[in-house]
Amino acid sequence: MDVKTAFLNEHLSEDVYMVQPEGFIDLKYPKRVCKLNKSICGLKQASRSWNLCFDQKIKEFGFVKNEDEPCVYRKASESSISFLILYVDDILIIGNNIPMLSEVKQWLGSCFAMKDLGEAAYILGIRIYRNRSKRFLWLNQSAYIDKMMARFKMENSKKGGVPMTKGTMLNKSQSPSTDIETKRMEAVPYASAIGSIIPSMAHWTAVKNILKYLRRTKDMSLIFGGVEEEPTVRCYTNASFQTDRDDSCSQLGFVFTLNGGAVSWKSSKQSVVADSTTESEYIAALDTA
Repeated sequence: MDVKTAFLNEHLSEDVYMVQPEGFIDLKYPKRVCKLNKSICGLKQASRSWNLCFDQKIKEFGFVKNEDEPCVYRKASESSISFLILYVDDILIIGNNIPMLSEVKQWLGSCFAMKDLGEAAYILGIRIYRNRSKRFLWLNQSAYIDKMMARFKMENSKKGGVPMTKGTMLNKSQSPSTDIETKRMEAVPYASAIGSIIPSMAHWTAVKNILKYLRRTKDMSLIFGGVEEEPTVRCYTNASFQTDRDDSCSQLGFVFTLNGGAVSWKSSKQSVVADSTTESEYIAALDTA
């Protein structure tokens, strides 16, 4: 579902003024300004005002906000349960009771100007597939990856087997040290691909390996569901040892799965320097917990 003109729904809690809009200028008082009664698009507090407004309305209908994911809401009634996910003005609703879902839609329609987009098939670059008979749901980003390949002119590249080759070492000393090297890197779209400030060709080669890997695995999906009666949560964690050549920090990673489908994951550099592989693993386990 989509909320029409979402940012225009909430009244402002402070005084905000704006110049008279073009086409509506009072010729008698051209230097006067307009006081806003409601939030408008482009206002710095517009997003927050809209979120507070939606949060209040959806809680009035009995939904409870998730403490860890503040844009996820849940409503349970006996054996019926509904989940609502908000992304700016886009709303996903899922549940095990059709009448309850219809009631949620009706409530939202009574609070805001809504557009029902029907069964969700594509959102935020993610394609949604279903097999209702086997109770499976797939999430796939092949279309998004294809666009990314075209953007970086790699749609005809070789397909990589792994996201990063063994032995790859990247550090600050590899950054351009001469004007010629800097000029050469200016033509490389590394910043838009990764967000680095001063990359080198070694960094760009590593990025291309990731893109090649994505091209080979673009049709792989996250799979959720199945016929298991009891939900099974598993966690996997791992760590390297002093792989950052600049500060000797290690890398950690973890993934949580629910009945085999990944639901939470992370890969990041550890904030402290481990003195042994065992300590590095303990740090990763602590961060995971």
